[in-house]
Amino acid sequence: MVVTSSIMSLEDYFNYEDDTDTRYELEDGELLMMLPESDLNLRIASFLLVYFAQQEIPSYRLRIGTEIVVTGTRATVRLPDLIILTEELATALKSSSRSTVTMDMPPPHLVVEVVSPGKKNRDRDYRYKRSQYQARGISQYWIIDPIEQQVTILNLVDGLYEEAIFKGNDKITSPILSAFNVTSQLTVTKVLQQEF
Repeated sequence: MVVTSSIMSLEDYFNYEDDTDTRYELEDGELLMMLPESDLNLRIASFLLVYFAQQEIPSYRLRIGTEIVVTGTRATVRLPDLIILTEELATALKSSSRSTVTMDMPPPHLVVEVVSPGKKNRDRDYRYKRSQYQARGISQYWIIDPIEQQVTILNLVDGLYEEAIFKGNDKITSPILSAFNVTSQLTVTKVLQQEF
């Protein structure tokens, strides 16, 4: 839901305060109120956070609630469900007063979005965020889709995302996780059912 009728700059967005706990994204200069996540979406994001931590990905490199400034027609800030930071980005965020990955910071290693029901949400995750994360240079983007019962992994290769779709008991393979020496048997079913 669009909150303001005027176009906001990044500075306007960073200074916006409504004295509530409402979460927002900025999409092409429009302030969008983020409706509360479904319980399933929160469970999936939390499951992956715990899973990644159990795989010994350092906790200071895992984030829920960190924003990412991306390119758009106008100012755009996304709020992914989960992020794995690079070492350089973790260092850059240490000195930041806000948990926001700005354009002058390195991109994250991996961004995860859990798709919410509805055409707008699907378009946002599959189309708009895909092109924005690709342009931002994010190495890997996971789209977890409980409706389609699949996980789409997009790997950045020579500036473009290459897509791999996993379903059911397919083992999820990821160069990012391999770089962390993660060798477990994570499957789509385990992610969607939050089972270790």
